[in-house]
Amino acid sequence: MVAVLTSPMTLGLAVVVVAAALRLIRRGRTALWLAIVGATIGYAGALRLVGDALLAPLERQYPPLRDDQLPSVVGAIVVLGSGYAPRDNVPVTGALGADGLVRIVEGIRLARHFQSARMVVSGGAPPGLIPSALGYATLARDLGVPDSSIIVLDKARDTDEEARSISKLLGDLPFILVTSAYQMPRAIRLMGRAGARAVPAPTGQLTGAPSPNLLLRMLPNSDGLGRTERAIHEYLGLAALSLHLN
Repeated sequence: MVAVLTSPMTLGLAVVVVAAALRLIRRGRTALWLAIVGATIGYAGALRLVGDALLAPLERQYPPLRDDQLPSVVGAIVVLGSGYAPRDNVPVTGALGADGLVRIVEGIRLARHFQSARMVVSGGAPPGLIPSALGYATLARDLGVPDSSIIVLDKARDTDEEARSISKLLGDLPFILVTSAYQMPRAIRLMGRAGARAVPAPTGQLTGAPSPNLLLRMLPNSDGLGRTERAIHEYLGLAALSLHLN
């Protein structure tokens, strides 16, 4: 709920609404400044330039796990959950969210390397929805991962619950943790707090690639807004951990 309320568009709109209310009670100068602030928040939050600036420090904390850095022995490969919305006539690749699809494909790639390692797919869902872990398991089977190697954890509804479930399953056994690069700092902290020994294998990096010219990056769009919202969500989660609120 806090993440929703601090979305640039939600926050900017709230400020503009307050400005409109002040205008009605003839506080014209204050209303004008608040309207400018609200519009600026919405505009800046939808810029890829801003989104990348917020995401980059998160993604840089854990570099990609190169093939020459892979541990010799791995007990499991764990893929953290994401969005999943199965429906009629839509393949599992279309039902999984973009982040989740990248995560599970990377998990399957690593599973091909460590053929003896179990593959743990995680991710629950609110009542009435289908857990993302089930979508992961379906795609893994379709792409050749033996059903006997797949362990499904479909009850945890957030990263904290996932960390506890994984720790309970694996104990102190080292494992490779696959999730989006921007989420990895929070995931590693939660795993450590739960007593799980994760080797980070971030994927789905959004920053660092060649980007459009500066003029295009100064135009607001949904991609920029999505990046900003992802970053805000992670920073709020990290702040909650630091303040022991989670």
